[in-house]
Amino acid sequence: MHVLTAAEMRACDGRTVERFGVSWQTLMENAGTAVAKFALHQFPWAQRITVLCGKGNNGGDGLVAARHLDAAGRQVRIVLLAQPEQLTGVPRTMYEQLTPPVKQRCVSAVGEEDLSSAAFEECIADADLFIDAIFGTGFHPPMHGVAGSIREKISSPSNYSAPVLSVDLPSGWDADSTNMQAEGAFRSDAMITFTAPKLAHVFGALTRGPVVVAPIGSPEESIVSEADLHWTGASKKIMEQPRALDANKGRFGHVLVVGGSPGKAGAASMASLAAMRTGAGLVTAAIPRSVASIVAGFAPEMMTLLLEESASGGISLKNLAPKQREFLLHGISVLAIGPGIGRESETAEFVRNLVRQTDQPMVLDADGLNAFEGRARMLEGQKRTLVLTPHPGEMARLLGSKVADVERDRLTIARTFATQHKVTLVLKGWRTLVAHPDGSVAVNTSGNPAMAKGGSGDLLTGMVAALLAQFPQRIQEAVECAVWLHGAAADGFVRQRDEHTMLATDMLQHLSDAIRAPVEHDGFTWLQEGRR
Repeated sequence: MHVLTAAEMRACDGRTVERFGVSWQTLMENAGTAVAKFALHQFPWAQRITVLCGKGNNGGDGLVAARHLDAAGRQVRIVLLAQPEQLTGVPRTMYEQLTPPVKQRCVSAVGEEDLSSAAFEECIADADLFIDAIFGTGFHPPMHGVAGSIREKISSPSNYSAPVLSVDLPSGWDADSTNMQAEGAFRSDAMITFTAPKLAHVFGALTRGPVVVAPIGSPEESIVSEADLHWTGASKKIMEQPRALDANKGRFGHVLVVGGSPGKAGAASMASLAAMRTGAGLVTAAIPRSVASIVAGFAPEMMTLLLEESASGGISLKNLAPKQREFLLHGISVLAIGPGIGRESETAEFVRNLVRQTDQPMVLDADGLNAFEGRARMLEGQKRTLVLTPHPGEMARLLGSKVADVERDRLTIARTFATQHKVTLVLKGWRTLVAHPDGSVAVNTSGNPAMAKGGSGDLLTGMVAALLAQFPQRIQEAVECAVWLHGAAADGFVRQRDEHTMLATDMLQHLSDAIRAPVEHDGFTWLQEGRR
């Protein structure tokens, strides 16, 4: 699924109408119908619904939703930020299609004095649900006038406790914004947009509730992203097909996790366990001898390969002697290098040499990446699959820059590094990015603050390796699917328990549900499930 700018969305709508013959009225009717359907799905208990409508197309969507909600037996009231006679085009047509009783419950709010009227107060005082259809994709902040005053009135749930369902975007938010927050925008408890997400949907923290995309009739050929930006969740479909009945472990790859050191044995253990839980046929943890008892006791299904140690207990260069290296890599489908491996100089040299001496698919994380500090030129994926999974600090060390520099323009940095080095780069953080060698970038919308604990990245390393082992011909989808599932499993935890209490391994208890739950259901694509 592409991610679009506001201009690209306008162009998409234009192509839909001009090239494919879908009328503007049909697009608005479909959008408003979807809003009503989502409102009934998400807020089935809401009987008194107040629809806040602007005079543009977003308001037209709201008027259609009001008509359908009225037909569904809800008590619908409308606050229209215009006089009815000021409406033009398709929104005017949609207003005229309202039943007389609904029109009688429509209050015009065009000046501040209207907001103090008894009719306006009656519209909002006892609402069970607000539908915000004032401004949509075409809006450019700041928001002034009556719209801003209405926002002030309903901005605090302590004054008006009814939830707010946003149509397209929370009014006051710029669709092209990549900022996490937008001062002055409406609060939002759920959101529905149409055809494709916009930049704000994937980069902004618009709501902690669900965010869905509804199809309204635009053919796939009309949806074009010039920035080659898309959404990770669409790739999750590769895990939704059942396995063949005659499957055996050999079909699903053998992951070798190379890591561990004194005091950090758990990292290699967690990466290995995650690889097993995500479906790899075989998983071996290659670890220093001194931590073998810790790692081996983590799960009986995990195999271990004991490596020679350096003087300080890290992995020694001796393990790369020809016979040892051949034994280490025999039968391996994917390597995952770095979890808990440490930064000791001999171990770092071991990592660099191992990466250089093998052309097998590889995931490089944590201190496996730090081994290339100042040596990023050595990371080349021209002739093999190489996936890097840095957090901003590790990315800064690779680039010889500062974390602030990385965070300032994550998209450009990820895309540039991936294309120059011909690698797949997973830049972790708020809205993790997956940048591919061809310049395309996927944005992830799953995950939550509970993941901000040690071990989360180790799980992701194992999950990426496991998906690469199972889908060696579908590299982009495999990596994006792993990133999506990683966050979705954490989302499953916080829907049941408090986010402060989650341990990294708790995510694996919810991984099965994350795999089973389709991202497309009930007629919507779910960018974000939200908290229940």
